[in-house]
Amino acid sequence: MQSRMTSRTVVAVGGNSLISSGTNNGNLDTHKLARKVCEELATIAQFRGGVVITHGNGPQVGFELLRNALAASSVPPDGMDVNVAATQGYIGYLLQQVLGDVLEERGVDIPVTALVTQVLVAPDDPAFENPSKPVGPFYSEEEASKINKEFGWIMKEDAGRGWRRVVSSPKPRRILELEAIRTLVIAGEIVICAGGGGIPVVREGYKVRGIPAVIDKDHVSALLATRLEADTYVISTAVPEVYVNFGKPNQRAIHNATLEEMERFVHQGEFAAGSMLPKIRASIGFLKHGGEKVVITSPGNILKALDGKAGTTIVHGGVTVQESMPLSE
Repeated sequence: MQSRMTSRTVVAVGGNSLISSGTNNGNLDTHKLARKVCEELATIAQFRGGVVITHGNGPQVGFELLRNALAASSVPPDGMDVNVAATQGYIGYLLQQVLGDVLEERGVDIPVTALVTQVLVAPDDPAFENPSKPVGPFYSEEEASKINKEFGWIMKEDAGRGWRRVVSSPKPRRILELEAIRTLVIAGEIVICAGGGGIPVVREGYKVRGIPAVIDKDHVSALLATRLEADTYVISTAVPEVYVNFGKPNQRAIHNATLEEMERFVHQGEFAAGSMLPKIRASIGFLKHGGEKVVITSPGNILKALDGKAGTTIVHGGVTVQESMPLSE
């Protein structure tokens, strides 16, 4: 067997990839869905070295908020920060278990740890005045109107895919458990952390307090990748690659692009605010702060994308993507 490489990769797994598609019931018996991405994560850990995994929780935290609302007459509702912590815990548990199974089957001894993670935000962040982060399932316009009247939730149309609840999404300032994550990575562990963008907290003197919000997981993942000095940032999402003119007759896939080209596409308004735009902005931030490469693709294509055979790869202008140990056939 070839020796493990010494690169460091942060992989952000989309929350939508961990629920059954086409349903609003939030079926969380998702071992089969998690298996696909965990097979890829295990291979990356075997042959590239350090792997840190983050994950989304948009659908799952939306389900938690809905459960709270429906049961409010019988059970006191949790705060949104507790909902984020809960989803971070059970998604982390799921990935930790399935990834551990895959490694065990391969006879590979790499420990996997899931770490509940808090992320500091500013209490006066302007995002609190303009809720914009979609959470929960998709609804028709009629369903969204009824939910707005019944629960008072702010509902917005999400990139042509339906209507969803939106909540405040402040910018991440600091990952409080960063040094614990770094220590585990240096010790050779696969770390699952900062799930759902991390639990949003503010500091009040010497105390830390949870706050009702959901932080964008792509921005937290890029911040984490930067602080850990990762060379590669992988975003696993619902589409196999990034597109310009998405959903139009002249839709075109972006296979390879420079940082400068992606910035130009952002200025041209190519990406939807509720879906691809945060991922592209996070990618740009990671590259501008020392990262080498960003890969955006869907589960099942990650290994091929790391080899340059699938997905969208973004690098600095004038830089050729370095060849690495092949991970895909």
